[in-house]
Formats: sequence, structure tokens, C-alpha cells
Amino acid sequence: MDTPVEPDGRITALGNQLIGIHLALREELEQLREELEQLREDADAWLEGRGARPRELRAHCLAFCSALTRHHTGEDGGAFPALARQHPELRPVIEELEHDHQTVTEILRAVEDLVADEAAVDPARLRAELEGLTALLESHFAYEEKRLVAALNALPAGAGDAESLLGTPGT
Repeated sequence: MDTPVEPDGRITALGNQLIGIHLALREELEQLREELEQLREDADAWLEGRGARPRELRAHCLAFCSALTRHHTGEDGGAFPALARQHPELRPVIEELEHDHQTVTEILRAVEDLVADEAAVDPARLRAELEGLTALLESHFAYEEKRLVAALNALPAGAGDAESLLGTPGT
């Protein structure tokens, strides 16, 4: 099925694309959490000579952190200013979401620090950071979707595309 495109080439339904981006990020975070559990099991087996070296958790963490940062940076510099211009009543919502982005950034830095030396990863601390990140993102994504999807879908075509407004190509 072809994606509907406006005459100027903009893909329609930016709000729906936001939901797709959030779904993909949720799936990546869940995979990361599962990898952490698998890493613990694989590391025990590897140390006992019963298995292969554990998969590289660090690379997946850094890729996820980068994707989430790119998305939030895109929103902060693209979608949020566009929405604030078109819908001034959303400014308090946008400010709250930007505050969430700052908190998420702090957690991502902690995650990156924890996986900097993969051989010394503390699974308990990393698990705690990922659990906190998961809880915050679930709340953040749900609130953002509830408050912004309709407004994003109503943005004029000249406002931009998913990459310029949401930090990543739509899914």
C-alpha cells in the first residue's frame, strides 16, 4: 500500500507517524531490556566455559540512545516550535514535554556511562536505569500522543516532514 503524499511531497498524518516512531522506540527499549537479561545468563555460561561470548550490549544501548536523542532533538527544534506557532494553547504541554526530554537525556547519559566499559557493566544498576527510563517514556509517549497527534495531523504541509519535525523519518 502506498503512503499518501500531498502535492508538495509531504507525507500526511504526522501525528500518526509520531505514534509509529514511538512504537519503534518502545520495541527497541524492550529488546534492550531483554538483551540485558540474556547478557547476564550468557555471561555466566561464558565464564563457566559453556557458551559463546555475550552479545554486545553496548552497541545496542548506544544505538538506542542515539535514536531517542535524535527524535527528541527533532521535536524540540521542529515539531514543538511549529505547534506552538499554530496552537499557542499547547505551549504549557510543550514545555512539560521539553522538561521530560531533559530528564530522559540525563538518564541516557547514565546508561551510556554504565555501558562505557562493557566488561564492567553492572547489570543491576543498568536494569534500574532502564526500568526508570521505560516508566518515564511510557508516560511521556502516551501524554504526547494524547495531546499532540491531532495538532500534528493538522499542521500545514509547509511545516515540514517527519524527519525535520520529529527527528527521524516516519515509519
